[in-house]
Amino acid sequence: MNRREAIKTAVLGLGSMAVMGSGTMLASCSGRKPKVVTINGSPRRDMNVAKLLQKAMDGAESQGAETEIYHLYGYKFKGCMSCFSCKKKVGNSNGKCVIHDSLAEVLKACREADALLFGAPIYYDNVCGTMRKFLERLMFPIDPYTVNQETGERERFLTKTVPVGFVYAMNAPENMRKDFYGPMFNSIEGYIRHIFGSCDAVYATNTYQFKDYNRYDVNLFREEDKRAWRDKQFPIDLQNAYDMGAGLIKKIQL
Repeated sequence: MNRREAIKTAVLGLGSMAVMGSGTMLASCSGRKPKVVTINGSPRRDMNVAKLLQKAMDGAESQGAETEIYHLYGYKFKGCMSCFSCKKKVGNSNGKCVIHDSLAEVLKACREADALLFGAPIYYDNVCGTMRKFLERLMFPIDPYTVNQETGERERFLTKTVPVGFVYAMNAPENMRKDFYGPMFNSIEGYIRHIFGSCDAVYATNTYQFKDYNRYDVNLFREEDKRAWRDKQFPIDLQNAYDMGAGLIKKIQL
């Protein structure tokens, strides 16, 4: 184990994890169930995003995985502070966010996971701010500012794939998701693939946003149309989420 590997071992400090390649750690205890950590980035725990995530977890569990969910709106935390401590050559912070707030336990759980599930609503053409803050804190520490001197390619902190599934829910119709939101989704999922090695996604569009539309001033669209789309399409979205969750387990490298 070289010095860089030793630093990363100390950073993650998990006896049940195995050092691989450049020092990335993934659980590899023989005979245990794979662990899937789920991150709900929606403020609502019983609506579209939460239902999609639950189906994805059901799919993962059908393949023998253990699942655990964290609701981001239950934590008080900041986004990346641009301190660059996670990039320092010396000390024990390389590859780890050093901000000490309630998100630390969530980040630790993600580092121990064999696969990850993320879910977020779309607010103003992007994932909600709370999910964005989480992604900054999770991904930037393990996205090196280094290039492989032999290949000239950007290096990866992880040397094994940690499969990621992402579910989105949005009020926007399907054609808007395809024609307008595509670059945004490509950007998010592109970074995830670079850092974790894999990213699958389920997009729930034209979602039914309220349990009782009569309570809200929303004449921009008709509740009848929303309900008809939900009754036809959302069961398909839920099945797609289930299939995605099951598929993640097949990609895990223990």
